[in-house]
Amino acid sequence: MPVVIVENDTSQWEDETGAVYHFPKRYQNFLKQGAEVIYYKGRIKDKSFASERLSSDPHYFGTARIGKVYKDSQSSKGDLYALIEGYTRFEKAVPAKIDGRYLEEIPENRTSNYWRDGVRPISKNNYDLILGHAVLIIKNLETHHSVSNIDPLDFESKNEGSKTTYFGTRYERQKDLRLKAIAIHGLSCTACGFDFERVYGEYAKGFIHVHHIVPISSYGEDKAVDPETDLVTLCANCHAVVHRKREETLSIDQLKAMLKRQLASDYTPDEHL
Repeated sequence: MPVVIVENDTSQWEDETGAVYHFPKRYQNFLKQGAEVIYYKGRIKDKSFASERLSSDPHYFGTARIGKVYKDSQSSKGDLYALIEGYTRFEKAVPAKIDGRYLEEIPENRTSNYWRDGVRPISKNNYDLILGHAVLIIKNLETHHSVSNIDPLDFESKNEGSKTTYFGTRYERQKDLRLKAIAIHGLSCTACGFDFERVYGEYAKGFIHVHHIVPISSYGEDKAVDPETDLVTLCANCHAVVHRKREETLSIDQLKAMLKRQLASDYTPDEHL
């Protein structure tokens, strides 16, 4: 069954359109892997968000499907989040109401509170009706930092492998993979536990490196990347050590073993005390 998912201008969750979507557990039966979804925004409440929207009025603005669904480890209420796949933005807003009629069928017993739901299952007819009014932007909005913006000292490797040239062979990047990896693995370093926000404060909130467990340079061709098994989050120091030698990329287990040995040696009691 297709589903409409509501994206608010402000939210308790820091989701990214087309990458990650958090939701209360009461909606888990609707947002299952593979479900087709349409993104929706209600009427604007804060005009400072006007430039980020296709319309100030209630509207639909994109389509996608639900990927893997996870329990939110930061929630005490059983909230979940889904990875979003195949997001395609509409070129123009599709109004919630056209010619005086809503594009969603509202049950008679829900006329007073229907629009309060953040997730709304809809019929296939309603889904097709909404898409019938949409003009899709058929291009990959998630990929590609221009070559001039790639930092040669940036160790992050979070793409599926389309080659470009920059001081040797570099690879196109995919923004949504970074966001999905952070949602799954968190913002603390997988190896040493370092948390940038805890040490540096609000200025460093959300900062972490994303490391590709298998170097993408070894792929040889495009490959689908699973952010759960192929990516991990690392602090800048650990990421640099992993890539310390050009001919060898350390595994996370090797890195953890190094840290464990070093910590053990640092805390050896002084024989003279």
